[in-house]
Amino acid sequence: MPAKATRVSFGEALEELGEKIPDIVVLDADLSKSTMSIKFAKKFPDRFFEMGIAEQNMIGTAAGLALAGKIPFACSFACFLIGRYETIRISVAYTNANVKLVGTHAGIGIGEDGYSQMGLEDIALMRALPNIAVVQPCDDVETKQAVEYIAKHQGPVFLRLTRQALEDVNPPNYKFNFGKGVILKDGKDATIFATGGVVFNSLIASEILEKDGISVRVVNIHTIKPIDEELVVKCAVETKNIITVEDHNIVGGLGSAVMEVLSENYPVKVKRIGIKKFGESGSPKALYEKYGLDPNGIARVVREFLK
Repeated sequence: MPAKATRVSFGEALEELGEKIPDIVVLDADLSKSTMSIKFAKKFPDRFFEMGIAEQNMIGTAAGLALAGKIPFACSFACFLIGRYETIRISVAYTNANVKLVGTHAGIGIGEDGYSQMGLEDIALMRALPNIAVVQPCDDVETKQAVEYIAKHQGPVFLRLTRQALEDVNPPNYKFNFGKGVILKDGKDATIFATGGVVFNSLIASEILEKDGISVRVVNIHTIKPIDEELVVKCAVETKNIITVEDHNIVGGLGSAVMEVLSENYPVKVKRIGIKKFGESGSPKALYEKYGLDPNGIARVVREFLK
């Protein structure tokens, strides 16, 4: 299949689920053409609410709809949506409202839009709230199954999606299993835990390293919270060296989640690959190369780490 942005897969899945689950309602903050919630809006106009550039109001309205029995998907760019942390904390998390927070355009992978549009702290913020799950799929099939699961899941969820198109990683018969990581490639010298837009690059990096005689296991962590603690520890026991790769600040994201598990269960060396400063404008390809999230950059860091 051609590469596809996970925001597009989300829009397609949501439109299809609207037929099956009449309680689904969708809210957007003046970005429905970008978040792809416009697909749902066109098919179910009476169940779509355009809230304008008023994310806090959108989140509060979504919480009210959830507490009234609906299944609201509240959509915007990840940086704008999760930037309304206080409202999410009180209206969604504290009340345990069944709101599905959908943040698209996550990470530096959004490219030319620049830092003001880049969600780089969103995972850290949502991980800090005790009852909000965090899901970041890596391709089309995983996204569509994750959206269906999230719609049926009781409780608040943050779904993190990409602007840029992603290559397929999973086979057509893939089955999404909430809270369980997926071993995409086995290896004995180290394990790469990757999530979202950099999973494919991590797989290519492992193939580059294999030519150097370095055997690297690659694990897709689509559910960052609750993370698959059993698999994280298993990989640490079997390969010792652990690398995390994410298009997010290395503080509070996937790397932090993995280190928290290992520090309490099986301490080993961990190398975090991710963003350490503010982003900038540029093509997704150029930014991934500059920030070391391209296959060659990931392979280079792994080589240095294993020395």
